[in-house]
Amino acid sequence: MNTYFLIFCTGFFATLLLTPLAKKLAVIIGALDSPGERKVHRKVMPRLGGAAIFAAYLLTVLLFVDISREIQGLLLSGFMILSLGIIDDIRGISPRLKLAGQVLAALVAVYFGVKITFVDNPFDGLIRLGVMTIPISVLWMVGVTNALNLIDGLDGLATGVSAIALLAFSVIALTIGQTAVSMMSFALAACLFAFLYFNFFPAKIFLGDSGSMFLGFSIASLAIYGLLKGVTMIAFIIPVIILGVPIFDTAFAIVRRYLQKTPIFQADKKHIHHKLLSLGFSHRQVVMIIYLVSIFFSAGAVWMSMNYR
Repeated sequence: MNTYFLIFCTGFFATLLLTPLAKKLAVIIGALDSPGERKVHRKVMPRLGGAAIFAAYLLTVLLFVDISREIQGLLLSGFMILSLGIIDDIRGISPRLKLAGQVLAALVAVYFGVKITFVDNPFDGLIRLGVMTIPISVLWMVGVTNALNLIDGLDGLATGVSAIALLAFSVIALTIGQTAVSMMSFALAACLFAFLYFNFFPAKIFLGDSGSMFLGFSIASLAIYGLLKGVTMIAFIIPVIILGVPIFDTAFAIVRRYLQKTPIFQADKKHIHHKLLSLGFSHRQVVMIIYLVSIFFSAGAVWMSMNYR
């Protein structure tokens, strides 16, 4: 437990120190988010929070976690996603190019061994994925990356939901003997708790695409490296439950845009947080409601992991 305390302190205080620097850097390089018709904020905001989070997280992992080949892949691919997001935050890139970059980062993670190779057959033995290993692993990582990116519409929303999910990951990974994944998840959660000081309503800095995509990608890849190493079917259900809010919100968005014949990646104001705002809830109330739902999902997933292995 002393190690976890040190991990928390390192990630937390490193983020507190680095975020103001990231805020100043965002202004210098033009990583700014201007108000718009589909956005809730009403003034220009710096959006380079992901860079501060990544730097603090990297420092914490290097200090406390034994770096295996898979972890090298997690950090390298995470840096690739972060860099892609920073470019998008500064000058903007097309959805297709962004998707291509996400796929490339996922392939790098797979190359380093972060992949799903088999699942449990409920009736008998294992189902080896074979040639489907890479497509399924990449689809999971890219899907969760975009799910987190899509719910990043209110101050502190994606940050808090990610922190809750990572704490659940940390607990579950520790109980199944995946200590490295537990420590990494806890380290990233610690960074996010510190970032909430700057990001909760009214925010002083945004995650930006650099932050939301990095968080989504990290959560997805940590799930594969840790939770999905279990071969039982429940191992696949648990991450989906923990990420229930962003996954279901994204699924509904895809269906909605398909039925309306609009581009899947086109932003709109019809996500769950927009709906709650339209019902009269305040900005803070909406975020807290979604936090509570995420806590409920995550607590249920932890309970399932301990009772249905």
